[in-house]
Amino acid sequence: MLAQGSAVGCPLADRSAGVRPASIRGCGASDSRGGYRGVVTAAAAFVLLDVDGTLIDAVANQRRVWHEWARIFHLNPAQVYAVALRTRPMDTVAEVAPDLNHDECLSTLHRLEDHDARHGTYSAFEGAAELLAGLVAGRWAVVTSNYAHRVRERFSRTGLRAPEVIVDARFSGPGKPAPDPYLYAAEVLGPAPEQCLVLEDSPSGVESAKGAEMIVWAVNTSVRIERADRTFNTLAKAVPHVLRMHRADQ
Repeated sequence: MLAQGSAVGCPLADRSAGVRPASIRGCGASDSRGGYRGVVTAAAAFVLLDVDGTLIDAVANQRRVWHEWARIFHLNPAQVYAVALRTRPMDTVAEVAPDLNHDECLSTLHRLEDHDARHGTYSAFEGAAELLAGLVAGRWAVVTSNYAHRVRERFSRTGLRAPEVIVDARFSGPGKPAPDPYLYAAEVLGPAPEQCLVLEDSPSGVESAKGAEMIVWAVNTSVRIERADRTFNTLAKAVPHVLRMHRADQ
């Protein structure tokens, strides 16, 4: 499902207007200075961003919430969390607790996650504020397996610029690692998939973006994720390169 920002609303791009970016291509070799060296050409790339683990450092929060949820329903916390890392909440519940009441399971999870969003301790990664401040309205979105109201809460608490377009866990199609969420974000914004640059931190997110035939850079990881076009061990190191591609026509 598409969530709209309260201030600006959802920018539905006119495919016949504005700059039509050149296709983005990527290949590369290892870079000992912290980035996976991709040879990428682009003009005015649209930017699609994951949230948790990419912009917001809330991994410990997610682990704590899922472990608490698993204990409430007498499930193995480690096994539940391993599934949660690669699927949306509704898909995780369906996989790890198929014989339990689905609505009750989700309601309990939402209560725990909402409390953490409002009161938990987390922070934005270095470079997140600079990146979001430099993005052009109508040419970026966030694509997350979380819910839009929690994204807004976390962005507000960490002082990040609020996204206008959020494709969240309520999206009606398959979630990550399927390509559908990223394809839908591109459909809303207007560009062809190959004109989109995606930032992700997880293998399932990278798989989703690559399945959509987008260029994808992995961030906040010291180990190269398979299929990622470039890898940066911090978000901050990726930011100048992202903004250079995003604003190439200016």
